[in-house]
Amino acid sequence: MPLKILDKYILKSFLIPFIATFLVVLFVLIMQAVWLAFDEFAGKGIDTVFIFKFLFYLSLTLIPMALPIGVLLSSIIAFGSLSENYEFAGIKSAGINLLRAMRPIIIFSTILSICCFFFMNNIYPWSVLKQRNLYINIKKKKPALALIPGVFNTEIPGYAIKFDERYGKDQNLLKKIQISDLTGGFGKTKIITAEKGEIASDEANKYLILKLQNGHFYQEHLKKRMSEKEALRMPASVAAFESYTLNLDISSFSEDDLSKTKYKMHHGMLSLNQLDSISSKKKIDFDRYVQSKSNSLFKMLKISSLSTGNELIVSEKPLEQLSIFQNLSEYDQKKTLKKALNSLNNIQNQTKNELKSFKVKRKVLNLYDYEYNYRITFSMACLVLFFIGAPLGAIIRKGGFGLPLIFAIVVFISYFMFTQFGRNLAEESALSSIIGGWLSTLIMLPFGILLTLKASKGIDINFTGRFKTIFLKMFKKANTQIKKM
Repeated sequence: MPLKILDKYILKSFLIPFIATFLVVLFVLIMQAVWLAFDEFAGKGIDTVFIFKFLFYLSLTLIPMALPIGVLLSSIIAFGSLSENYEFAGIKSAGINLLRAMRPIIIFSTILSICCFFFMNNIYPWSVLKQRNLYINIKKKKPALALIPGVFNTEIPGYAIKFDERYGKDQNLLKKIQISDLTGGFGKTKIITAEKGEIASDEANKYLILKLQNGHFYQEHLKKRMSEKEALRMPASVAAFESYTLNLDISSFSEDDLSKTKYKMHHGMLSLNQLDSISSKKKIDFDRYVQSKSNSLFKMLKISSLSTGNELIVSEKPLEQLSIFQNLSEYDQKKTLKKALNSLNNIQNQTKNELKSFKVKRKVLNLYDYEYNYRITFSMACLVLFFIGAPLGAIIRKGGFGLPLIFAIVVFISYFMFTQFGRNLAEESALSSIIGGWLSTLIMLPFGILLTLKASKGIDINFTGRFKTIFLKMFKKANTQIKKM
């Protein structure tokens, strides 16, 4: 019974800071992402519904990142508080070691890792699919149509509209209007002016209708590929009108395209089964591509294949041609050699160009393989980082959000760096996709196990005192240098 009470107490000590840190970290990550994407939202008249949709999908994509940070920081805080308040010493005196004390949170972290795996395999790809498509659609969306008095409004493609005043109950009446039609591609060759005007729109909101009154129409008749002198000789049309209606296409300002799903094959949008299936197909296509390029290269070089060494296995026909070459005159030999060198240079340039395509195809294939392994290993991040955070908290003997926060940041940055390092190496084929995906776990998990074993043996390190000593030494050195100056 006491052990059950102890398990509940330790779990409660962990869960309260975990929920708090998880929500705070998730909020910070969302705000950071929104801040980076703010320029794409500003001034485009995006409906609040789509903004909340974007934030919802974005929060789902960031949950797998916030969970390990929450587990790491809360485990350091929980076990740091237990050690700081000498509760952990009492637990040890009762014959309960660190691993037994960690058991309820180990079970919780294991369940959390399993849930994270199912989340990464099902919800995460769906949220990435929705969030990225919505972001791309918003990014491509043109700025919202807002006609401002006194300036040239160029939001509508192919037109520059200026007016002095906007009035009326619905602000749809204009005074002193000037419209420059730039659709011809020759600049301001067509200009319309009017004393008054009215703004209207069709039912589908695809056209902006300008009903102009008491104005003039001017147009220069220019053609493509015309010299400056010819352009000066071309006639121009001038006309006056009492009423004139102009229909401007504003379909690009519609929000209908925001919900469309155009991109579906990105590696972050696929489940593990889809990643495995597409990776297998791409490997077959890649092998065929390499084989076809090698066959074409052999044909151009007139060789049968490459040997295991550096020599080329040349067919008998080139040997016969070599004996013919020796019988040629010196001039013909030089001419033949020059032609052969030009041919080799062309082959070399072609090979260099194809090498870029080869690298791109190989990189895409590596990304699919890496993503498959990354999904699995990142699901274990909660458990891996707990085995680092719990013993670290017991060692530093410090609770709260001060020193534990610093250690949590250092540990997670290290984990994130190893993850990115493995991704980059796997992407460039410097490491296999399996090792690249598991690199952070292979490095951090043994460190966590070693730290747990050390902490269970009762190693106590006064980190606060050490930091204080180092700071005082640095302050004294800086003070001495200032006095010398």
